Amino acid sequence: MALVMCPLCSDDEDIEVVRTLDGGRRLVKHRCGYEWEHKEPAVPHRNPPRTFADLKARFPKPENVDPGQLEGVTRLKEQYLAVKPDFDPDVAAYWSKYQQVFSPDGLWTCAPRVLKDFANSEVGAHPGNQATFNSAWNGMGDVAAGEATRKTIEYLLYGPDEVPLEDRLQHLLDGTKAFAMTGFKEALLTRVLCVMYPERFLTILKYTTEAGGKREIARMVYGLELPAPESVNWTRGRLILWSNDLLNDLVGQGFANQQHAAAFLWWAKDRAEGLQ
Repeated sequence: MALVMCPLCSDDEDIEVVRTLDGGRRLVKHRCGYEWEHKEPAVPHRNPPRTFADLKARFPKPENVDPGQLEGVTRLKEQYLAVKPDFDPDVAAYWSKYQQVFSPDGLWTCAPRVLKDFANSEVGAHPGNQATFNSAWNGMGDVAAGEATRKTIEYLLYGPDEVPLEDRLQHLLDGTKAFAMTGFKEALLTRVLCVMYPERFLTILKYTTEAGGKREIARMVYGLELPAPESVNWTRGRLILWSNDLLNDLVGQGFANQQHAAAFLWWAKDRAEGLQ
């Protein structure tokens, strides 16, 4: 009888069940004659993994923001829009160019260097230092690096319909796709989404960063605590997209474009303390 040992003899052989008791206990007897009550060890209860829909339903929503905090942010927004000019119009031309580059046809006909230039450009959104990407590109050469970058962008934008965008993004982040271009990670993948879906994506390219990502902005501006990126069930890909949509809903209308709205959130995070 597994996991049963006589307390007197420290022997686990020739143990028999005398009778079953309430509560899952049993009266057992060893060959030495000693009897005692034994209870099978409880099997730890494991919560089933939450589904995609469950997790999304539990993600913070605009209505979770304290009304007093939201009123304070609205006052900041009015103040910002009264004195800040519209965003640089040159961004629209750049976005339009790369919308063509990232189209299904343009992606496979553009020159490789056009893709490398995108990774190192700061027009409209600053992706930060791309040393890993540039080193990999230079080591692979234009042709191979260009193909890997094309496949990465293609999977992100046009991957299987049955795989949500959130999860395609995660596959590229965690390296499960062998074709993924080295160094083409969160900031650059998010930047591609900003270009292709300019009405949806704010130009805040990181979920969390010391300088202030989406998670920090949600906390500092709206008083919302978003899940930690190491929360496995959420996945960073889901957090990146859902936090963007949350902030996009909260920031509302009145901006020239999403770059303008993102600039407001950056500005507001240093002024939102004590708004209520």
